[in-house]
Amino acid sequence: MLVHSRAGRRAAWAVFAVLFLPLFALPLLVVVAASFATHWSGAFPSGPTTGHYAAAVRGESLQALTTSLATALAASLLALTVGTWAALAAAGLGRRGKRSLDALFMLPVAVPSVVVGLAVLVAFSTPPLLLNGTSSIVILAHTILVTAFAYQSVSAAILRLDPAYEQAAASLGAGPAYVLFQVRLPLLLPSLTAAAGLCFALSMGELSATVMLYPPDWTPLPVRIFAATDRGSLFSGSAVAVVLMTTTLLVLLAVSRIRTKAAYR
Repeated sequence: MLVHSRAGRRAAWAVFAVLFLPLFALPLLVVVAASFATHWSGAFPSGPTTGHYAAAVRGESLQALTTSLATALAASLLALTVGTWAALAAAGLGRRGKRSLDALFMLPVAVPSVVVGLAVLVAFSTPPLLLNGTSSIVILAHTILVTAFAYQSVSAAILRLDPAYEQAAASLGAGPAYVLFQVRLPLLLPSLTAAAGLCFALSMGELSATVMLYPPDWTPLPVRIFAATDRGSLFSGSAVAVVLMTTTLLVLLAVSRIRTKAAYR
């Protein structure tokens, strides 16, 4: 911590608690409390129950969770592949070319995600690429929305790479492919895993574009949460939201362990 005095550290922690609890921790705690309640007419919930979780981990909710995991996994892998390739290509461009590529990849996150969903819906609702009504259109929209984060993360990591490693490998006779796969990408592995985790988390929580595109047999969990709360089932929706949050955190913890091992190597 940059504050060295004991009084200064206490003040910093107090400011942190004042800002963190109301803005971040309290809303999550409210959702968790609501997931165990059947009524909430006063300051605190009442009627404690675990029945909401019993319904949240079976039937349609379990299928929606599986759909979200499959969508997020596919979208994050595609986004990581495209974003990494684009970042590596941009590193060899001039300033003007790199700026143009940066603007291209940042465009989907510069507009509302519902606009991206509408664009994908219009573009792929007619032949020859007819994806409307399939799971592929949902995965495609998620990939478009999260690729920018993979691209930016890998681009920033490339700027920090020491070119001496690549130059040493090339001077020893290594070809471009060997330098890329045996030197450059291993050095980028911590950033790649971090980008994959970020893309996965963003895809797991994506709703606006998904609502416009999802078919009845491919309903991600955020859509089910929205539908439950829209019907007034706030407590069961809260339980499903906690399941979504817990699943995402567990995956991110697993990714962080991979990132830590990669950084150590």
